[in-house]
Amino acid sequence: MLLGLDEYIRAAERVHGHVCAGQILGLRLAVYGLKLLGIKDPTGKDRKRLLTYVEIDRCATDAITVVTGCRLGKRTLKAVDFGKLAATFWDLQQNRGVRVVAKDTARQQADQLYPGIPVKALRQLRAYREMVDQDLFEFEWVSVAVRSEDLPGYVGPRLVCSVCGESINFKREVIEDDRILCKACAGQRYYRPINNQCEHAPVA
Repeated sequence: MLLGLDEYIRAAERVHGHVCAGQILGLRLAVYGLKLLGIKDPTGKDRKRLLTYVEIDRCATDAITVVTGCRLGKRTLKAVDFGKLAATFWDLQQNRGVRVVAKDTARQQADQLYPGIPVKALRQLRAYREMVDQDLFEFEWVSVAVRSEDLPGYVGPRLVCSVCGESINFKREVIEDDRILCKACAGQRYYRPINNQCEHAPVA
């Protein structure tokens, strides 16, 4: 069952190491999204219904995982780094989703609500606990094209890159000139080797 905010704050502090305004926003954003979807027990009986797409790699993301129970290792949390404090919650059972984004105006509203608190972060920490959902967030109903290979429990062939010899899972291979390549050898590396291995594979 969905918990109260204070319980979620304690759980988020254990996971993240501290409580901050971003954590409060993440907790409330996730609770709001799940309520809009009608998912009442995301870590219990509804746990197989939910995928969560987070759009930022900051404090709020840890908080969102506390509420939803979605994790990268479970393949139920998807990171799409748009640099936005937003998340989409997709109900696999009902085949529908809602995207919730934090309003920029919430910061100014926090300043107006508690001008006597000298530290901005503390003003936000208090205000974000108390402001109504409609002042903190906007939402839109969305459709998400969820591929079978992105679902939890997907079992597919494991292929081998013809360049580096490393195995590739979940249909992440690239076919180029009839060769099977991993994304790194196809030029999509996020790292640069410091030895001669894969020298011929360009860095994107």
